[in-house]
Amino acid sequence: MTHRYAIKALLGASIALALSLSAHAAAPSGPGGTRYDVSSLAPNGHYDRFIVTYRDGSTERTDHAALLQNVGAAISRAGLNRATAAGGRSSGVQAAYQRKLATGADLVRTSRKLDSSEAATLVRQIAADPAVAFVAPDVMLHRVRDIQAPANLAPATFSPSDTYYPFYQWDLKAPDGTVTVFGDANHGGTRVNDAWDLADGKGVVIAVLDTGITRHVDVDTSLADKGYDFITDALVSGRATDDRVPGGWDLGDWTTTEPWLSACTNENNPPELSSWHGTHVASTAGAEITDNALGMAGIAFHARVLPVRVLGHCGGYTSDIADAIVWAAGGKVDGVPRNRHPAQVINLSLGGEGRCNPHDVTAKAVAKANALGAVVVVSAGNSGDDAAKYTPAGCPGVITVASTGITSQRAYYSNYGHAVEIAAPGGGVYQDDDPNTGTISYDGFIWQALNNGDTTPVPEGTTYSGYAGTSQAAPHVTGTVALMQSARKELCLPPLKPKQVLKLLQATAYRPMIRPKGKYSIGAGILDSAAAVEAAVQFVPHK
Repeated sequence: MTHRYAIKALLGASIALALSLSAHAAAPSGPGGTRYDVSSLAPNGHYDRFIVTYRDGSTERTDHAALLQNVGAAISRAGLNRATAAGGRSSGVQAAYQRKLATGADLVRTSRKLDSSEAATLVRQIAADPAVAFVAPDVMLHRVRDIQAPANLAPATFSPSDTYYPFYQWDLKAPDGTVTVFGDANHGGTRVNDAWDLADGKGVVIAVLDTGITRHVDVDTSLADKGYDFITDALVSGRATDDRVPGGWDLGDWTTTEPWLSACTNENNPPELSSWHGTHVASTAGAEITDNALGMAGIAFHARVLPVRVLGHCGGYTSDIADAIVWAAGGKVDGVPRNRHPAQVINLSLGGEGRCNPHDVTAKAVAKANALGAVVVVSAGNSGDDAAKYTPAGCPGVITVASTGITSQRAYYSNYGHAVEIAAPGGGVYQDDDPNTGTISYDGFIWQALNNGDTTPVPEGTTYSGYAGTSQAAPHVTGTVALMQSARKELCLPPLKPKQVLKLLQATAYRPMIRPKGKYSIGAGILDSAAAVEAAVQFVPHK
């Protein structure tokens, strides 16, 4: 589908597009300018992991004993070192050193979980040490909780002579009002079908940091063994030990049985079967095998998708995700072999509550990835709230993606606001993207491959399923970035820098037919993949 000559003709016939770049607005270092952040602490949460960044040149930066001594002093000042009365805990809180993160921060763990009040007090006391540059709890992030299409809407198991692309994948087609087979006028597509005339992702690596990937008859898993499982907690990984292992395979993230039923579920997080979230996200970005007369299509289908497992049972820790971001881009992480397939674009369809500022470990990891040339694309979140209140959606250096439906309006669940750079199809769930109808629509979802297993994966999946969420919107942008970089590579042009990519995506985005209201921002508009690839080919940076 890629036509080198079409790209060259476009380059020769077009006027070069040059855009000036402005830096991402910087956030304050912490509430009131302090050196800590406790915005991610939930009222009923419990925490035993803390990320501490010491100043360059401080003894604690290199001496673990000095670090633990100072954290121990903070525990004492917080009143957490005192033994409890009979029948309670037999001793006070102690701290243990865990590891150094790729950003230079250190992870420490307390001997018991602290409630949110205790954790906030400890964070503030650690931050009182002049040697500390920044401290925050190591909170659990989650896959963005999408809405799954009812089973009765799913296509039947594949037929080798058939393909679902003409029927289900409105999101990859032109937003020209064409009526789908299910009766909806398409005003929300992305023109990926036109972008394929110029690029297919060849020569680009996409890293998907998620639950991992599973084998499927219609999914390319050729880099799965080259990926990595970054989860360091055995309860979360489902493996026997607290370590990291080679391979980006999804082992399942179900929470319907013990110990995860007790450890992971509550009124806000009900028990769930395995989501196979990473397989679905990776398939949209490009892992879905395309033009093979079966199943669905992926966007950058000749790109190579590197799965990195950071989410398991209960979710995934910020510290593990930060290390994975750096590793995926080709950076060094202690104790992990260097990534031999560094990614040009990284997808994070995950998040959690808590504001992100340049001193946060996630923001620092993103900055390292950007410096290595990787574009980092993240989901805005599915809480119908201001995206700036969530991480990594509110982090500097990322491209935050809101979700729109087939009518072009913002999906009712999608986060919004000034932290959002652009929108892309994520599905509106209901007929006409209107939850008031109560009628669930085939066109309300993004359809891709999924594993058949309820808990652990079956050896080779054969099913497809629809999800709606900003998790699905983000990989549309990720796949398009891969197409942009691939088109330039085809012409022996230098790759676009992350800020250049963002500017081109925003400059070529189209206005939705249904305009968002005021604060319900979807950024610059809706992704136009074909226009973005065309602009990437034309782009000449200022000298």
